[in-house]
Amino acid sequence: MAVVAAAAPEWATKEPCLMGIDEAGRGPVLGPMVYGCMYCACSYQDTLATLSFADSKTLKEEQREELFESLKTNNSIGWEVDVICPKVLSAKMLKRTKINLNEISHNSAMGLVKKAIDMGVLLTEVYVDTVGDPEKYRVKLAEKFPGIKFVVAKKADSLYPVVSGASIVAKVTRDRAVRNWAFDETAQNMHMNTGSGYPGDPNTIQWLKDHKHPVFGFPTLVRFSWGTCTPYFKNGVEVTWESDELDEDEASNGSAKRQVKLSSLGFTGFKRKSEEIESSGKARCRFFQARKLELVRKFQ
Repeated sequence: MAVVAAAAPEWATKEPCLMGIDEAGRGPVLGPMVYGCMYCACSYQDTLATLSFADSKTLKEEQREELFESLKTNNSIGWEVDVICPKVLSAKMLKRTKINLNEISHNSAMGLVKKAIDMGVLLTEVYVDTVGDPEKYRVKLAEKFPGIKFVVAKKADSLYPVVSGASIVAKVTRDRAVRNWAFDETAQNMHMNTGSGYPGDPNTIQWLKDHKHPVFGFPTLVRFSWGTCTPYFKNGVEVTWESDELDEDEASNGSAKRQVKLSSLGFTGFKRKSEEIESSGKARCRFFQARKLELVRKFQ
């Protein structure tokens, strides 16, 4: 995760402040998920309510862009973003000890609060658009940051101007990230006619069809852990990798080393026939024995 922030304004380190937190891009199969926050002095709250901030989903792109540029030049407002790229989302959601999207979201929001505190912002109130049960989320935040009043609510971006501002920060940042996406891949004929990026969008579905590869999968713009991607690889190429790690279940009953099969965009283990593995007394796979390779855990 990459948190982008400027130094805290001087007023934020001297006056009690309130903060709003919201996200953009939770549901799309394409692009990053972005968490944004906006903060101001509590004494500025009444003025903030007159600045025409609204839930970013109710505004046209041009309006969001104008409001974002105006808040960037407002010396009474501070803001930050946390941009979580697609491959980080997929890696967390597919690892052996999976981290679900709600936990990723909670961690991002808490990271923004911690960043502001570390910068010296005197936070006293934080308003958050909920992910999951509002009360459980509020308790989680309050236990993490005692001394700060947390208000967690559904549709907080339409209830509290400071969350509406955070919604605009997150949405504009994500839109710009997708619009200016620089592909790591070098394949030809790649384009950005992605549609909305949501799984039900016909343009997004067509983009996925245009950019799938039987071996390498999708470009890094895609969250390949999303179930939307699975049907595209029913005829994908299976790749078998030698593994030098014991499967947890196999290790408990003394089984030998295993191999790992990469298929359907995720890692799944499978047992090979004993004559194909041929492990030694130390459970060394034949592949490693033949090449006299040893597992090194510490380097001098």
